Amino acid sequence: MTDTTILTTRRGHVLIITINRPEARNAVNAAVHVGIGTALEAAEADPEIRAVVITGAGDKSFCAGADLVALSRGESLAPDDPAQQEWGFAGMVSHPISKPIIAAVNGFAFGGGCEIALMSDIIVAADHAQFGLPEVKVGLFAAAGGAFRLAQQLPRKLAMEYMLTGDPIPAARAAKFGLVNHVVPLAELLPTALALAEKIAANAPLSVQASKRVALGIQDGRIAADAPYWEHNTRERSVLMRSEDAREGPLAFAQKRKPEWKAR
Repeated sequence: MTDTTILTTRRGHVLIITINRPEARNAVNAAVHVGIGTALEAAEADPEIRAVVITGAGDKSFCAGADLVALSRGESLAPDDPAQQEWGFAGMVSHPISKPIIAAVNGFAFGGGCEIALMSDIIVAADHAQFGLPEVKVGLFAAAGGAFRLAQQLPRKLAMEYMLTGDPIPAARAAKFGLVNHVVPLAELLPTALALAEKIAANAPLSVQASKRVALGIQDGRIAADAPYWEHNTRERSVLMRSEDAREGPLAFAQKRKPEWKAR
């Protein structure tokens, strides 16, 4: 790829995808969406790729979610191509592939960044990393899969607390409840993720891919069980985005003031 927004590197049978926007906390814009989605398509089509590692550049942010600065300029965070739009936020959240994906979370993963991690099969986190869905603090909700995936991947009461408060989840606590597989010092993050990917890649690739498809119910590039969630998600988002509160939240955030909620 000539655009450096997304960097891809091959390490044997492993493809490393790096969101390379540290100056923007690795936030997702249209270029990130296309870059990640295209890399996942290439990994799925290449029989020599047996596992994928996704990470962020720098040591502060894995991904800060949607690029609010780009949105404020009137930019779309999704590409014009309808087929690429079908991949979902960041080119990933409704884009399941058969190759295992390991998220190497090198910093905070908030909003859409957390939803990228939730879509991954395995999470390795730096010990200072945090996860969170803070959308409720700005009049939105976690509409890129977070609203249902967090409740699937954590004990429900715990997921509800974090989703409804919008508070961050420290990596160690996330690991305690099974959301994160391994927590390591930052210097060991990528080596740990790569060692795990290489261990997977040493197994029979078709067996690994069939195992993932059965475990997640992937058929024809879709997770069938997710369809009702996405349909409900779309309906709720359509209603919410027409509300006064959905306009007030981002405006208050931009103006650095406390929002005045109207519940309408």
